[in-house]
Amino acid sequence: MSDASMHSGVRSGTSSTPILDALPHPLLLIDPQGRVVEANMAAESFFRASAQVLRRHPMSHFVPFGSPLLLLISQVRDRGAPVNEYKVDIGSPRIGSEKIVDIIAAPVADSPGSVVLMLQERGMAEKIDRQLTSRGAARTVSGLATMLAHEIKNPLSGIRGAAQLLEGAASDEDRALTRLIMDEADRIVKLVDRMEVFSDERPIEREPVNIHVVLDHVQRLASSGFARNVTINVDYDPSLPLVFANRDQLVQVFLNLLKNASEAVSGGQGGEITLTTAYRPGIRLSVPGSRERVSLPLEFCVRDSGPGVPEDLLPHLFDPFVTTKANGSGLGLALVAKIIGDHGGVIECDSQPGRTVFRILMPAYATQDET
Repeated sequence: MSDASMHSGVRSGTSSTPILDALPHPLLLIDPQGRVVEANMAAESFFRASAQVLRRHPMSHFVPFGSPLLLLISQVRDRGAPVNEYKVDIGSPRIGSEKIVDIIAAPVADSPGSVVLMLQERGMAEKIDRQLTSRGAARTVSGLATMLAHEIKNPLSGIRGAAQLLEGAASDEDRALTRLIMDEADRIVKLVDRMEVFSDERPIEREPVNIHVVLDHVQRLASSGFARNVTINVDYDPSLPLVFANRDQLVQVFLNLLKNASEAVSGGQGGEITLTTAYRPGIRLSVPGSRERVSLPLEFCVRDSGPGVPEDLLPHLFDPFVTTKANGSGLGLALVAKIIGDHGGVIECDSQPGRTVFRILMPAYATQDET
């Protein structure tokens, strides 16, 4: 597509617009004054703003002062030729801290000073690749759990039974040791039971679910238990469509995330957790083994004000047996990633000191209008 035809398609809003909206990468048209003239759906999602909001502001409103993106636009205007830059960080508090992109910028032939931008986000692709790796690791865990169920749980039941028999005839001092043996046997059995969840390949029983009902239920459970001393705020989009999911599994996901967030902020002063929901059109993923692209417009976030996740741990956060807790098993987030993946969604984590966000993207219920 030539620069002129690209400009015409974006500007006119006619038959070319669906084609541009189908592109998975953000595409913007910047006028000579630096204002956003048009933006496709992927750009709306990337900048967390509708096309109408984007058109009301210059590009400098959405990126930091002196951003490489603004310098790149100036270079294209000065040279009158396309310019490409790779692995450019354009993150900001407004659009998110992790925004590493490849930028393709080109002048518009029939509109001097106008520039077309296409951003190829590296962060999402890398996060999805990491989750695919995590799912492979989860399958390894499932095989390990099947083996452990036979090779460990059966002998453990014998060990526990023998300790229980000894307890009746033991002295008070020895009885403490037999109780220790039984408690540790029970602990190992519970760990194996948790691992066996990964080997459950049965189809998920799903139904249209109101995510706000789920989040309110989880919030009540948390506030009356592990998060009773933590402030939990909510910021919901009341017009959000239903999600096609298993309600109990979603409760399990958000209870796990809230518990982690609560433990992260419990050591600080004025720790807060915020639950948010939003509709983010433009996020689409390819389905393995198919030519289809699935839209993931529903965004659910759990944000906390804790110290953040160590940078070296962040790429492996959803791998089994990875944990920062002294007594943690490292299976909680791996199970969360498995459940979300089984639902056709994606979970990601953005973290910096004082602000950690677990963001879940999921498909909407397909027949919401009929419902």
